[in-house]
Amino acid sequence: MMMGFGSGLGMTGFGMGFGGIGGLLVLVLLIAGGVYLWRALERRDATRTPTPPRQEDSALQVLRERYARGEIDHEEYTRRKAGLA
Repeated sequence: MMMGFGSGLGMTGFGMGFGGIGGLLVLVLLIAGGVYLWRALERRDATRTPTPPRQEDSALQVLRERYARGEIDHEEYTRRKAGLA
């Protein structure tokens, strides 16, 4: 009987190779689980209803658009902008 040469699951047998593959498998599963969790959280955030813009923000946006189109001059723009703040 040969002792320690290919017998059992010792360092020279099947155990060492399986340990390396098993560790790699655990690492891959951890990474895949993290990616799955991240994507699940992203989907949950995407399904939420976005909050409507504040009234001041939309009024300022309209003011900017009117100034950009040339409907109001710079003086009126600055006066109305100061009134919104």
